[in-house]
Amino acid sequence: MKALQQLKEAALLALHTLREHKMRSFLTLLGIILSVATLIVVIALINGVDRYIGERVATLGTNVFQVTRFPLITNAQQLVQATRHNKIITWEDYEYLRDNLKLPSRVGVQASNSTRASSNGISIDQITLRGVTANMGDMAIVTPAVGRYIIDSDDAHHSQVAMIGPDVADKLFPGLDPLGRTVEIDGRPFTVIGVGKPLGTAFGNSQDAYAYIPIETFIEIYGSKVALTVIVEARGSDWMDRTQEEARLLMRARRHLKQTEDDTFAILGSDALLDLFRNLTGSIASAMVGIVSIFVVIGGVVIMNVMLASVTERTREIGMRKSIGATRTNILMQFLVESSVLSGVGGILGLILAWLLAELVEATTSVPMLIPLSAVALAIVVSTLVGLFFGIYPAQKASKLNPIEAMRQES
Repeated sequence: MKALQQLKEAALLALHTLREHKMRSFLTLLGIILSVATLIVVIALINGVDRYIGERVATLGTNVFQVTRFPLITNAQQLVQATRHNKIITWEDYEYLRDNLKLPSRVGVQASNSTRASSNGISIDQITLRGVTANMGDMAIVTPAVGRYIIDSDDAHHSQVAMIGPDVADKLFPGLDPLGRTVEIDGRPFTVIGVGKPLGTAFGNSQDAYAYIPIETFIEIYGSKVALTVIVEARGSDWMDRTQEEARLLMRARRHLKQTEDDTFAILGSDALLDLFRNLTGSIASAMVGIVSIFVVIGGVVIMNVMLASVTERTREIGMRKSIGATRTNILMQFLVESSVLSGVGGILGLILAWLLAELVEATTSVPMLIPLSAVALAIVVSTLVGLFFGIYPAQKASKLNPIEAMRQES
């Protein structure tokens, strides 16, 4: 109980010092405030982007992967090499995988193009047109809010029907029920059979400006040489690796690749896309560590100097306390608590600043920000530990003062 009382008194004394010297306290804590704010903003950015990518960009369904022409490419050299060696995925490739894969629960195919849509004099200059097989409705996260998805009979009859995105529906048919109406896509009339559920935006770009049509209709319009993407759904998460390996072996056999040759195609799942973005955000975090470390050291050194000055100012007080029975441990604890509280307040102010910055960024830009509760705890712990570490030397100096000499020096 006595120790707790001493801690409480030391903390109250530290807060009193902050109030009495507001400007000095602010300048003292500036380094800690900036370091904590930078750290939390970086964490908020990384968490926000990770969640954003998971919810908006990685639009494949659960346990689904793609067999496609290009892998995830991060530089121009990779693009040139992949363009030179990787062939497009053809309709024959799709049929081969569909007929020979044994492990998946579903195998579908899709193709995409950027084009224009219009109706009754209203137009959208750029939408994503996607040709799909009927079973894609069971694999992708794009599902109809009203109406229906593409079905097998649409493919069989090369029907000119489309499920459109909510942005297309809102702009071309404002205040109207779009079902059954005609939309011109790339100059060709399509009957609207459904409107998809909203996906939202990805980094400021809408993901709801799209139209889905039967894959057979798509190929009839754009030709059989269009690049396709085969979509494969595994039976469950435990089957993903085996199913991907089966697809890889079949594609290598179809393309007569030798054991020493690299794949001339790519197999991608949502996890690969998420891993790429997490690696990128991890690089950002690593780069920011140096900046945060500099601010932390500067803040810690300033706190140490302020505490040394405080020891000098309070030499007589320390001497009097020791003369009436205060031990070295009591004095050491007092100054350590003061420096920790001082730094902890800086951490809280930095956390508030980071929260304001995150709110401002999210309100004025398309950059997602998310501050997790763990970051709040991290900010307070880190700032308090900084104060504790840099307060050790001043606290030791105070605890070693000789009470008689201390009182004589101040007299």
